[in-house]
Amino acid sequence: MALLSGIEATRYLNGRSGKVPGTGLVHAPFALLPMSFPKVYWRQACELAPIFSELVDRVSLDGTFLQESLSRTKKVDAFTHRLLEIHSKMLEINKKEDIRLGLHRSDYMLDAETKSLFQVELNTISSSFPGLSCLVSELHRNLLNHYGKHVGLDSRKVPGNTAVSRYAEALAKAWSEYNNSSAVVMFVVQNEERNMYDQYWLSEVMKEMHGVTTIRKTLAEIDAEGRVSSDGTLTVNGHTVAVVYFRAGYSPSDYPSESEWRARFLMEQSAAIKCPSISYHLVGTKKIQQELAKPNVLERFIDNKDDIAKLRKCFAGLWSLDNEDVVKSAIEKPELYVLKPQREGGGNNIYGDDVRETLFRLKSEGSEELSAYILMQRIFPTASLAYLVREGVCHRGDAISELGIYGAYLRNKDKVIMNDQCGYLMRTKVSSSNEGGVAAGFAVLDSIYLN
Repeated sequence: MALLSGIEATRYLNGRSGKVPGTGLVHAPFALLPMSFPKVYWRQACELAPIFSELVDRVSLDGTFLQESLSRTKKVDAFTHRLLEIHSKMLEINKKEDIRLGLHRSDYMLDAETKSLFQVELNTISSSFPGLSCLVSELHRNLLNHYGKHVGLDSRKVPGNTAVSRYAEALAKAWSEYNNSSAVVMFVVQNEERNMYDQYWLSEVMKEMHGVTTIRKTLAEIDAEGRVSSDGTLTVNGHTVAVVYFRAGYSPSDYPSESEWRARFLMEQSAAIKCPSISYHLVGTKKIQQELAKPNVLERFIDNKDDIAKLRKCFAGLWSLDNEDVVKSAIEKPELYVLKPQREGGGNNIYGDDVRETLFRLKSEGSEELSAYILMQRIFPTASLAYLVREGVCHRGDAISELGIYGAYLRNKDKVIMNDQCGYLMRTKVSSSNEGGVAAGFAVLDSIYLN
């Protein structure tokens, strides 16, 4: 059933896996049944999507805020330093991004004790699974249409998922704004891509529904084949690139040599539409998330008081390690906090006794490395019985879920062309697991059952 529904992904099962479609194929991990989720919090999360997208755009335009907020982090985090270096060079040459495209995903958990929906993080680069998440929703609706009476579930309570079609629409509209019918949309991908079928699904919808041609290139290939002409036109292997869509470039491991950094700088200099631009990328860092949660900071970017209240309502506790009282509390009760570095992609956060040990080490060293982390209030969702299918084996156990809401934002100078909520991603994991990334191997794809 899973393969018939197209829920498939590559794994490194042999030397060619990740490079050749269909080689080393195994289904993506998924939940057998959708996860129950209260309708009121679903609506709250959907309502927040366009507000967060507008916030990202406004913060991205304040280069001073980004540079100052991350100034201490860059001293101890080489990856953030390199990103800020590119951003600084764009500021120096007064590089304008008149057409700005953001494909974001804001992730939430429902805290059992406070009955509050809290944001876990805001992803502004490589927001994955718009393709496969739709297929899981279809799979669950199909299963419940056939067998719902046997398990007491109604397929109509699984909301339709428009993520892949709306993301394709946003990319196609950006391509149209570039106004060159022979240009392509370029997917920037990892060298051995584990998640290529999610990306191929998006490419196919763009071609079939909008007539847009896509190409796939690694950063190293872009360095070797890319050129920027005097008018800013980016060409890669002879193709004029209208939109650069990053599905790589969010992790230090994506830049193993100077070649990859040259490619990133080349693209930022160009007139191609970047999704995301270096500014949008930086807005999605953990440190900026923590800075925006400080008193009176949102007011710097958002005028609407109701929107500010909605954003603040979903903010969990977020602190820099300059806050001695919070650091002391985290050492005494580490189970109530998560220690987060400036990293994306899953598997990077620090939990439990490791929080205490890491804080002790950093403080005893008197290390500036403290600036490379933030502390976040730990969210405790209610665990529910779930059936999780991975590599053909079904596992039964208590599980918790994380809801991601996709958003698409496109503007050309003063005109906002698109600012919409665009579907969702539900990820479920065994309740004993701390991390939640599917591609990183911690969670499975799921959908929601509204109650």
